[in-house]
Amino acid sequence: MAVKPVEASGTPAYMEKVTAMKKRLDSQIPDSLRLPRQVIDTAPLDVTGIPASSGLLTKKELAITELDATAVCEKIASGELTAVETVTAFGKRAIIAHQLVNCLTDIFLEEGIARAEELDEYYKREGKVVGPLHGLPVSIKDHIPLKGRWASAGFLATVKQSKDDCLMTSILRDLGAVYYVKTNQPQSIMHLETNSMYGRTLNPWNTLLTPGGSSGGEGALIAMRGSCIGVGTDIGGSIRGPAANSGIYGMRPTSKTLPNKGYLAFQFGVDGVMASTGPMCRSARDIDLFISNVLAAKPGLIDVSLLPLAWNIPTSFPKKLRVGIMEHDGVVLPHPPTLRALAAAKAKLTASGLVEVIDYKPFKHDLGYDITRELYFEDGGKVVRDRLKEGGETILPLTEWVISPPYTKDHDATSLRALRKQRDDFKDDYSDYWNQSGCDVVLCPPFPGTANPHDTAKYWAYTAIWNILDYPGIVFPSGLKSDPLIDVLEARTGFFSDADKFNYELYNAESMAGAPISFQLVARRFNDCLLVAAQRLIESILKA
Repeated sequence: MAVKPVEASGTPAYMEKVTAMKKRLDSQIPDSLRLPRQVIDTAPLDVTGIPASSGLLTKKELAITELDATAVCEKIASGELTAVETVTAFGKRAIIAHQLVNCLTDIFLEEGIARAEELDEYYKREGKVVGPLHGLPVSIKDHIPLKGRWASAGFLATVKQSKDDCLMTSILRDLGAVYYVKTNQPQSIMHLETNSMYGRTLNPWNTLLTPGGSSGGEGALIAMRGSCIGVGTDIGGSIRGPAANSGIYGMRPTSKTLPNKGYLAFQFGVDGVMASTGPMCRSARDIDLFISNVLAAKPGLIDVSLLPLAWNIPTSFPKKLRVGIMEHDGVVLPHPPTLRALAAAKAKLTASGLVEVIDYKPFKHDLGYDITRELYFEDGGKVVRDRLKEGGETILPLTEWVISPPYTKDHDATSLRALRKQRDDFKDDYSDYWNQSGCDVVLCPPFPGTANPHDTAKYWAYTAIWNILDYPGIVFPSGLKSDPLIDVLEARTGFFSDADKFNYELYNAESMAGAPISFQLVARRFNDCLLVAAQRLIESILKA
């Protein structure tokens, strides 16, 4: 099934403003880091190797950008690396990556290097770091404010320069983090795709495919080694989807445990499904590095909406970990690569004897997803259409799809209370079902396949179901990639649903070749530390 990608467009006034924004972004690329036009025009589908072969990075810069965030912090703290050389290396690689996959919305490397110089001077003078993230380059999603830098809530009408840091970026800055780029997100910030007024972001492993969304710029940048850690947000899979598509790590914590105070949003006061913010990174240990240090800063003293979460990852379990394996959700069957990876994981976990493996059957995921979609836009999508009209912006197909009936309705107070009651009943019933299953965690797909062709991500339930339940989730790479010689689609005559049939017809083993295959691991609400420990154990077994 071929779907022609649609680019952002609008009125003449819209196009004039967007052209100026793109020129501003392009002007931030130094001539010394520009790739030859021929390199870009003749690039293979897998562009991950171009930064290393471009000749624009030194051997040491390439080595630095292969480090995860934990290693960067350790080497800077020991004096083995300086903040300046670290920020410079990642900044240069980010700029090269952007020219290949269009992952950035704002580039300010000189500002980052200036801050790194201050940190190096402090280290030389005091003989110690300013904080645990001293000199760590951190990339930031577009709608998360950074003082003096551009931001938007997913529409042209909301683009502005931020006057101040938000709470998250203020905390990270105080911990020693250095900012140098901001990353792309989709129109409305409500797609598992990344296509905005800044253009479309591509998947580094196969540019015919999407990097996912809405934190797709982050996912693509980290996969290209232009960042080792960044900040994303997730209300339906917006951290986990891009992490899965780009073959990196990402965690959606339980909501209201990490701060998102001050983030830009196009609609406020909507809490039918709670958004969460969390790290996207190069390793599992980077998740701990990020969350432990943000929580240690006690953000709840400033953001009164936050719930206290003690961060103490267990090093062992009181009994054998019970791992549920959910191969599909009963609504949409995943594509062959995902089924292959899950089957291999199940076999290896079972054979290890280190965990107890349980076949986990999904519980009413179709109902849960229907409720979730209706809760996203309680006004029937009116505010989305208003923001588009205000900016003269044409609605993109995936925006139209996500706000369209019958899944969205313009609720009055009475019908909205009834919808919330339906949500709460579903959460209670699901909790009872999970308890009866006896699972500690569930290993499942993060999406009904690997990265999909652009503008086709129309089934979010593999991630969104855990959003409505507010169960934390980690996505991590399997180490495998889709292979058309192995991942052959079997003929089917019956389907679970219309969405299942759409997904089946979408699969093309040749055009989707080389996409990373990822896993999603989930746990009950507030079991974030258990989840992190379980992910470590499971990944160690799968890698053994």
